[in-house]
Amino acid sequence: MDVPQVPNYVGRGLVNLVAEIEHRLTGAAPSPTLDPDLADSIPSASTCVLVLFDGLGAHQLNHPNAHDLAAATTGVLDAPFPATTTVSLATVATGLPPSQHGLIAYKMWMPDIGSVVNTIHMTTPIGEPIPDLDAPGLLPSPNLWERLNASGIEPVVIQPGNFASTPLTKALYRGARFEGYWNIDEIATIATDVASIGKRLVFVYVPDVDFAAHIAGQRSEMYDEAMTRANTIWASLATMLPSDVCLIGTADHGHIDIDESSRHLIDMDDLDGGFVSEDGRVVFVHGDGSKLADRHGGAWSPLETGPEWWGPGPMHPQFVARAPSGIVFLPQGTTAFGPQSNRKLVGHHGGAERADVEIPFLVRPSEA
Repeated sequence: MDVPQVPNYVGRGLVNLVAEIEHRLTGAAPSPTLDPDLADSIPSASTCVLVLFDGLGAHQLNHPNAHDLAAATTGVLDAPFPATTTVSLATVATGLPPSQHGLIAYKMWMPDIGSVVNTIHMTTPIGEPIPDLDAPGLLPSPNLWERLNASGIEPVVIQPGNFASTPLTKALYRGARFEGYWNIDEIATIATDVASIGKRLVFVYVPDVDFAAHIAGQRSEMYDEAMTRANTIWASLATMLPSDVCLIGTADHGHIDIDESSRHLIDMDDLDGGFVSEDGRVVFVHGDGSKLADRHGGAWSPLETGPEWWGPGPMHPQFVARAPSGIVFLPQGTTAFGPQSNRKLVGHHGGAERADVEIPFLVRPSEA
């Protein structure tokens, strides 16, 4: 199998893009900024619009419906590990790598709750609510939005309207103003209105590509339509936003279609009494994962040999308690699922292959 590569957290990662934007707006940031060859492409501005296209990996921009997105590509960044939505969005919301913000998986063991938590829905893996979960306090304080407010920069988050009161929104966007949209035609108009007032960071989240890739895969009509919508959103923003507003785009992870024969069910007997939190493209094992790795032709990496996967220290106070005993890295193009996971999806992500990790860095030129 291919040797997995630790994501870049020191100048060419999503965390560094967030740090670059924060540093330009406030003069400081808790993480390293972008390497100069990437940073130099960002025009100076007092207001920035950052668009995150969920599931739009850098390897997917060769799609014929993505021509405006491809034309705006300035470079390639690394998503944090594991390459999943909640981990990456927590990195945006804090300006920190997962090692420091503490949301280290889509399905994360939380010892204070005594359960694995699905961090999209903030439930147990079978969908039961967790009444004692402090969603707004899940991420460190001050977060990015709170630091911006303290520096006189207003943060505004533009999301699908039905996300307004979800536990995840409360966890991620504490301190930010929420603006909802109900169809894609509203996004550019709302963002343009919001960005017309100076000294703001406007964060726009677009879920369409991820949803289509999961449900139908990258060879489907649904995916083609989602790519068209994403391209239209970018093109509309590039045209409508005032010329003195900086427009940047990126993603949270890429996507890989996994065929039926490459989707495997985890045999819990292989864990010798342990359990799995994260599964799919990588498997987080709380216990000994060597038998599981052997069964599926993967590689077992105990935690003590690779905590740098989540980024540098200082580590979040709960990192060790939440982290698995180790990671099973599966062979290229495969997944392994626990009994409660959805094995019907076509598209998957969260692994350490380049298609999982590499995300685009898009910039509207200053003369646009």
